[in-house]
Amino acid sequence: MAERFMVTAANPHAVEAGVGVLRNGGNAMDAAVAVQMALTFVEPPETGIGGGGFLLYRDAASGRITLYDGREVAPAAAKPDRFMLWHWRMPLYLAVPSGLSVGVPGLVAMLHDAHQEHGTRPWAELFEPAIELARDGIAMPDRLQRQIDDDFSLRLLSDTDDYFVRQWREEPPRLQNPELARVLGQVAEQGPDAFYKGDIGESVVEAARGRWLLGSDITMADLREYSPQRREPVCGRYREWTLCGASPPSSGGIAVLQILGMLEQHDLAALTPGSAEAIHLIAEASRLAFADRFQYVGDPAFVDVPSQPLVSEPYLAARGALIDPTRAMAEVHPGEPGGPVFLEDEPVPVEKETTGTSHFNIVDQQGNIVAMTSSIESPFGSRIMVRGFLLNNQLTDFTFKPRYDGERVANAVAPGKRPRSSMSPLIVMDADGEVQLILGSRGGSRIIGYVVKALVGVLDWNMTVQQAISQPNFLHRGKGYSLELEAGTPAAEQAGRLRAMGHEVDVITLESGLHGIQRTRAGWQGGADPRMDGIALGD
Repeated sequence: MAERFMVTAANPHAVEAGVGVLRNGGNAMDAAVAVQMALTFVEPPETGIGGGGFLLYRDAASGRITLYDGREVAPAAAKPDRFMLWHWRMPLYLAVPSGLSVGVPGLVAMLHDAHQEHGTRPWAELFEPAIELARDGIAMPDRLQRQIDDDFSLRLLSDTDDYFVRQWREEPPRLQNPELARVLGQVAEQGPDAFYKGDIGESVVEAARGRWLLGSDITMADLREYSPQRREPVCGRYREWTLCGASPPSSGGIAVLQILGMLEQHDLAALTPGSAEAIHLIAEASRLAFADRFQYVGDPAFVDVPSQPLVSEPYLAARGALIDPTRAMAEVHPGEPGGPVFLEDEPVPVEKETTGTSHFNIVDQQGNIVAMTSSIESPFGSRIMVRGFLLNNQLTDFTFKPRYDGERVANAVAPGKRPRSSMSPLIVMDADGEVQLILGSRGGSRIIGYVVKALVGVLDWNMTVQQAISQPNFLHRGKGYSLELEAGTPAAEQAGRLRAMGHEVDVITLESGLHGIQRTRAGWQGGADPRMDGIALGD
């Protein structure tokens, strides 16, 4: 609980870095730089300067919400069949650790642009907490220890074995990265040019191109020409609330709004939280949303994405009417806003995605808000380490097979194109336009389901943000996936009833990374996912 300001993130060191900036007179955007740079060191498998992200910013004075897009882009030499082996899709396990998976990192450039517009403290000052942490070292975070212990492949590549495994084997395990401290010092003093035009960028290009397994075609020209984008968020209504989230190339905002819009005709408040009936409705709406996601969402510079029609109330009411409250649909296809609500001839191929990423939220004393999701894609990214940080494998978010039934898909690889994302930073406002909730998660394409679960918990089941985050996870990611229930929780006990309703069900570990902030009468309440190492902290 806090009266004036709050930070929630997946690691206490990162949270404390942000809170320190706010206590010293910085604002939410200043704190965002400090939090993200600290996460580069303390949460390296999930996020860092070798990746990208989306930052949702709400200006307290004007009420305006802006989306800053720091998504990675494909190199200029990229071809549509990048991840095809003749007529077969490359296995994900082969694509991820290859140089082909590395996109041009966007995080540093995006954060710098956003800070130039809204920050108040000097750029270099905001790197000091992260530099100190990396230089002096910390006790290795518990979750990082679990990740290293569970992933034998880290021992097969020298980059990850020399850094992660070696330090994990120390007694006690300790994380220290003086090389990263020096790199952050360069970016602090010289700005983005140190990364995109200097020797750091040269190291990125050399490492990605030199990967022994399918090296990259990335060049220094690709880095020099990278440009973050400023976009309008996608917004829509759910009951009495207005929600704004990430617009394309992220599918997160559209998919979350679609799922909620289809659920609006059902009285979720009358259903028991986590009951089979509630899980079924959310799963069916999710299946429909994921079908539309494949059909329409891609980089808006390459694809005409009908964002507002896809979240319009008439379209979602018609799509939602397809849901039988007692039985799972046999098949799910996309619809067409303004046209047929169920396009039976349109295929929905199976797609596989990885599960990395980190999310944090900040509210400052003036009421400015940052909700930011950042990522290097898979846990440990491409497994290529450059001067203390990991490079992303975000290009595996493209659809590997560029054509289905002879038609180019919306998310096919192309030069300079941003791959579709599932990142879902979200801001919820009441009927008076006052912010009531800020939310987001990690988890690849599962992000969408995690965020919907928490939103329904707060908005329909009157949970606190912490209760909504902590409740068992359940979600559906569309064709090729089963309805997933979190093992060892009450949600798993619904498996039998859901199978009887026609669902294929998997009971598995669902390690979300939900973090949120909720308005209270006294100020703010923060929520941190108990499945992570994070906290909520403020004054």
